[in-house]
Amino acid sequence: MASTVYGTCRCVMTAGTAFRQAGLSTFYHHTNFTSKLLSRQVASSASSIPHVCIVGSGPAGFYTAQHILKNHKEVQVDMIEKLPVPFGLVRFGVAPDHPEVKNCINQFTKTAQNERFGFIGNTTVGNDVSIAELKESYDAIILSYGAEDDRVLDIEGETLHGSYSARSFVGWYNGLPEDQDLKPDLSSDTAVIIGHGNVALDIARILLTPISILKHTDIAQHALEALEESKVKTVYLVGRRGPLQVAFTIKELREMTKLPDCKAILDPNDFHGLAAEIPNIPRPRKRLTELMLKTATEPPTTKETLTNKRWGLKFLRSPVKVIPSGDGKQVAGIQLAVNKLQKSGDYVKAIATDEIEELKCGLLLRSIGYKSRPIESSIPFDLQNGVIPNSGGKVSGCKGFYCSGWVRRGPTGVILNTMNDGFETGKALVDDINNGVLDISQSTSKGREKLLALLDKKGLVPVTFSDWQRIDELEKIRGEALGKPREKFVTVMEMLEAAFD
Repeated sequence: MASTVYGTCRCVMTAGTAFRQAGLSTFYHHTNFTSKLLSRQVASSASSIPHVCIVGSGPAGFYTAQHILKNHKEVQVDMIEKLPVPFGLVRFGVAPDHPEVKNCINQFTKTAQNERFGFIGNTTVGNDVSIAELKESYDAIILSYGAEDDRVLDIEGETLHGSYSARSFVGWYNGLPEDQDLKPDLSSDTAVIIGHGNVALDIARILLTPISILKHTDIAQHALEALEESKVKTVYLVGRRGPLQVAFTIKELREMTKLPDCKAILDPNDFHGLAAEIPNIPRPRKRLTELMLKTATEPPTTKETLTNKRWGLKFLRSPVKVIPSGDGKQVAGIQLAVNKLQKSGDYVKAIATDEIEELKCGLLLRSIGYKSRPIESSIPFDLQNGVIPNSGGKVSGCKGFYCSGWVRRGPTGVILNTMNDGFETGKALVDDINNGVLDISQSTSKGREKLLALLDKKGLVPVTFSDWQRIDELEKIRGEALGKPREKFVTVMEMLEAAFD
């Protein structure tokens, strides 16, 4: 099936107008805030200096900025973020019990402290400022805004109470403002997670980890309190293919096997015959399969037999229907088709049989992937694959536009993949500057100076990196009082009040 491409790149030719949505992004056009804004404006730069705008402040945006600033000694880079706080999925996606993964924030902070870098938070592209307006202010625009939607199962009953997306659930326990009011129903003893990726294992681990451990992480306090009252004791992770096709990594699986007071319930029959195949499997997959096989076949310890918490992996199963409760409003279970595997070249495909199983549960979470949205109709977008069409990070048919991260390649890989992706896009842009591919504007007013003046005219007050550092400091103080590394502000208004206090 041919991919559907949404929009064409016409922003260079037509001047768009931004519209401002009344709400949190405005935060009171107050005299004090206006004076702060004006004091942040930088002096006009020489007209030969390239000005680059990055939309999105997650890992992709920061790694792209890092490469550009390191490899071009004059370029000015501004980063626009819709929230008042930076770092994207590092802040709102990485599990709270994985603080070591968040260490990349230290490198991002060094990048942000470069005198040629500017952070412009609390500003939404496509709402507060249009793509066309950005093009009038910058020589190049890099789209690194990630994936804010999630894929759906598209089955009957998916919207019943008790059914949630992994993206929303992760945002809920990580303090993402848009998910703070999710209030997931944790009153059932059994949860089912559809998906065999790292995010699925993260969610299972958070559901089953003792509160005595979670309370020392940066998990949002509202989530901690809800999990403390949780009745969930059993978590099943359901995947449509077999043990050799799981998407999670050995680190996440090993953490599951070492959960305190929790027992693994893997069916040894699911691994029948795999021992003979293990020697021929590539090393990373080999070690992962060996650990699954060991977990499935080793007898439980005496302590494990006494625990009432458990988790299991179910293979070769695809969801076909969510079973409703008697009143038709609540999740009561899930119907699963039993699959068989069919090899097609190097790919192994799951084919549903006529056999159907039912699995009772009161909590259903779908962890089958995120997807990006089109940012504006002026930027081409492949709706089928959820990416911006590009070649090596250069947006197809749009001179001066680039993309990096998930919106470039799709929501796959870990932070290392995003780093390499960001560096590649950064290199493409620097090469275009050095080779004269980009026409550097001769305007005497552009970049940050011009954008801040535009925002001021609209009555908008952006958040700077210094403002973020005030938010950061207050979150750490709040966390210290609770014995946590930080207690995040979970509403935009709280963030802004902290920034401008």
